[in-house]
Amino acid sequence: MSRLFDAYIMVDWSAASKPVTGKNSIWIGILAKDARLKLQYQSVNIETRLKARSFLEGIIAKLTGRGDRVLIGFDFSLGYPAGTAEALGLDTSDKAPWQAMHAHLASKMKDKADNSNPRYAIAAGMNYAISKGPFPFWGAPARDVVSTLSDKKPDFDGQALPEYRIVESQLRDSKRGQPKSVWQLAYTGSVGSQSLTGIPHIHGLRQALPASRVWPFEFEDGEMTEESLDGVQVVFAEIYPSLIPAKPEKGETPDAAQIRQIAHYYSEVDEKGRLNGRISTNNSLDEGKISQIQSEEGWILGA
Repeated sequence: MSRLFDAYIMVDWSAASKPVTGKNSIWIGILAKDARLKLQYQSVNIETRLKARSFLEGIIAKLTGRGDRVLIGFDFSLGYPAGTAEALGLDTSDKAPWQAMHAHLASKMKDKADNSNPRYAIAAGMNYAISKGPFPFWGAPARDVVSTLSDKKPDFDGQALPEYRIVESQLRDSKRGQPKSVWQLAYTGSVGSQSLTGIPHIHGLRQALPASRVWPFEFEDGEMTEESLDGVQVVFAEIYPSLIPAKPEKGETPDAAQIRQIAHYYSEVDEKGRLNGRISTNNSLDEGKISQIQSEEGWILGA
């Protein structure tokens, strides 16, 4: 059985507010064929998001230029809980809620060359639009706490927007990890800031690459097959590296180890013909939930 992809790029994103390398910075792992058509792995550590975006543009052009189909995984949420776009008052008359959200964040979030960004102010503004108070985004450092953004988690009970997406709830219930809520912007294991700063770059890459798609949003039933990938050169997907145990090698940071391991994992699953992107491997999700996932929430590849 042939692979769906020829190369695998995994990205450990960072929401740092200054240039930084090493721990808690951007790591990009590339598993691609060498001159002998053997898969070889290399990783790069990049100090700013703008430089990471430029690097990704370059490596994508190189790989697709030689005919490779590329899977690119990002370790942050690509969607928000169902109802978010509507709560923000975004126009979804001619686009899906996930598209409206991606475009909205891209219009608001602008990285500077020094890696600074206004993510807390943007989160506070979205909170005002949604609730006129400090809900649902939370987790701001003291200097960024305002009336519409708190350092503490708000009460999600009885609210229109849930704390977790369906995929996060399923992983937590099945004990396959403890993924954080996309609303949490700071503190250990948080992913909210990475989504706010990362989604605009995915949006830009998707717009610049007509032969690219964002999984699972742009695939019918979320399934990737040779037929559904016809004409597609690049697929952007959400990953959760903690799904796979990773042991750092000598001198390797935990982030770098996770990216290396998850790249090899997806390659091995693809080689076995099991990287088809199905949203659920059981019957626990009804059509309504599948629709929410497809239109707004997204899913973790392999969950």
